[in-house]
Amino acid sequence: MRRSNLPAELNRFVGRAAEQHELALMLDGFRLVTVVGVGGVGKTRLALRAAAALQKRYVDGVCLAELSSLRDPGLVAHALVDALGLTDHTLRGPREVLVEHLAELRLLLVVDGFEHLVEECAALLRELLLGCPGLTVLAAGRRPLRVDGEGVLTLAPMADEDAMALLTGRAAEAGAASPGDPVALRELCRRLDGIPLALELAAARLPLLTADQLLRRLDDRFRLLDRGRRGALPRHRTLRTAIGWSHELCTPEERLLWARLSVFSGPFDLEAVEYVCGGPGLPADRVLDVLGELLAQSLVTREATVAGPRYRMLDTVGAYGAEWLAALGDTERMRRRHRDWYMGLATWCELEWFSPRQAEVAAGTDVALPNLRAALELCLESAEDAHLAQHLAGTLWFSWVGCGRLSEGRHWLDRALDATASPPVTTHEEARLKALWVLGYVAILQGDDTAAVAALHECGERARVAGNAVAEAYATHRMGCLALLSDDMPRAEELIGRALGSYRELGELNSNVLMGQVELAMARAFQGDLEGAVALCAEVREICEERGERWTRAYALYVLGYAALTEGDHAAARELLAECVAINHAFHDLVGLVLAIELLALVTVAEGDAAEAAVLQGAAMPVWDAVGLPLFGSAHFNGARALCAGRASELLGAEGYGAWYREGEALPLDAAVDRALAGRRDPAMAAGGAGARRPFRSGRTPVPDARKPAGSPSGKGGEAAG
Repeated sequence: MRRSNLPAELNRFVGRAAEQHELALMLDGFRLVTVVGVGGVGKTRLALRAAAALQKRYVDGVCLAELSSLRDPGLVAHALVDALGLTDHTLRGPREVLVEHLAELRLLLVVDGFEHLVEECAALLRELLLGCPGLTVLAAGRRPLRVDGEGVLTLAPMADEDAMALLTGRAAEAGAASPGDPVALRELCRRLDGIPLALELAAARLPLLTADQLLRRLDDRFRLLDRGRRGALPRHRTLRTAIGWSHELCTPEERLLWARLSVFSGPFDLEAVEYVCGGPGLPADRVLDVLGELLAQSLVTREATVAGPRYRMLDTVGAYGAEWLAALGDTERMRRRHRDWYMGLATWCELEWFSPRQAEVAAGTDVALPNLRAALELCLESAEDAHLAQHLAGTLWFSWVGCGRLSEGRHWLDRALDATASPPVTTHEEARLKALWVLGYVAILQGDDTAAVAALHECGERARVAGNAVAEAYATHRMGCLALLSDDMPRAEELIGRALGSYRELGELNSNVLMGQVELAMARAFQGDLEGAVALCAEVREICEERGERWTRAYALYVLGYAALTEGDHAAARELLAECVAINHAFHDLVGLVLAIELLALVTVAEGDAAEAAVLQGAAMPVWDAVGLPLFGSAHFNGARALCAGRASELLGAEGYGAWYREGEALPLDAAVDRALAGRRDPAMAAGGAGARRPFRSGRTPVPDARKPAGSPSGKGGEAAG
């Protein structure tokens, strides 16, 4: 996994030296430390700063999981899986995946923004801490988790000198020529209770107003809230006052945009803001300028993402905006506009998946996920909109299948379909049919054959009644895919071939259709028709190169690599499979990745490096654990692994093979991919290089008796087959 996914600091961290020291000491003594405090007091910033400073303590790195944008408690574990960069294609729940992954790691997990999900979050973290002795959790929220063994650091507002340094420093960054009268500035810090967010909002105004002017405005608001009573206002009201005061200083357009932006979850881009927030009172062509003003006032932040620059509104600021939006009576309309934009985005992404922008689509969908979840949630709030949830969950098939999100995809597909269980054929039938075949596809890859057959059977039957030939073709195609993974090659060839014929008649051409052609090629190759398989995949490769499609192309390269190895062209096989590995790793597609690594291991032993082949076989096994049943339980897919294991163990001996295999098993995924892509080693340096004495003969198939099993030295399925 990555050493850290902590975001880069956008500006200088000010003060809090004592708190950083105290937090470091607490992390020495507690496995769960929670930083608590009022909104805007700097909990997140302190936790991230401490985590960055301490990451060398944790050999397996530091990971940040942000939960503030989640609304569905059922997604908490999914969010942690996502943050850790895990891909799991099995039927295991995400909790089980987390425990298994973290069990032997020494890692710091930073959990931020959990307070609205505290019960689910506390239960999950308790389970992880019990099952993963090397795990330490640093949480940041407005209240403790109340988990046994929790250490709590209550973060107070900033000390006077730190507050002054923050106010003047941020004012200078905002462009204030001179911070102003020091006495007035100190009084401003005191009246704002040293709350960093309040100070930052004030600093953003100092280029336009003096400290004395800001104090007068603040006094007016305090008198209004205090209504003449003695005693200081509670600190949460101080922050609310500061936010409200900043709100009052905004223009009507800025206030309106602030309110409307509150419907977003997580990062958002300018195009989304223009569509969702433009309208009465705020023309779309004014949105950019007004957004710029909110950015200048620290009400909105700008951040770099894998999909490019995005904007975000702080949770506290967004909550204030949401109250104003509700007061305007405009919340539901804005939520629907938000949903409509992200449904449109998903539709565009599905179309562009079959294009040169495939990598851009994958990155953009990843960044948009919090907002896509919010859109799905809104669709599921009303039974009348369940068809929209089905449409959206089905449209996102490329993210669930192509980008390693099977578990979350299954979550949304099940919920969407259960919202209208087996209704009669309706005008919204197309949405349900798509959700059904996508569910069948996801279930097949998860190894849940029963659910797959049920979904695909319902899809096929309903499609025939509705006269929907496209949905019927997809159902037939995926039933053929199930037959392929179940070793019924004649049935796989018949069903996939029939589906491809329907696609041609209907003019359907996309990544799914080309994948069907690759799957048909696999069925033919396993039945000995290597020439026919190569012809099919050569055509797929050509179409993919024309269209800029990479995901399906990787699977075509796998089959072509298989054919090159069979023909004895090891160099060509390695080149084809290395590209396959690189593409699948980029898309987080573990199925395609591990199949290619398995075949590269066979290429490696054919080249004469039995030790490196054993390493690659060992490296493949943890990936299979994430995918599910090794090699799908298929004797045909298992053939290359069995042959490689037998050949390598013959050359190295059982003990030598086991040692190299275990070295591979211990490799993290990124290291395993690097090893697979490293290319052929110098035969003189390759342990087990004697394998070069027995090259594969041209024309010899690398698949042995498909019914012959292959085990492993660790008892997981890779033991030498003679």
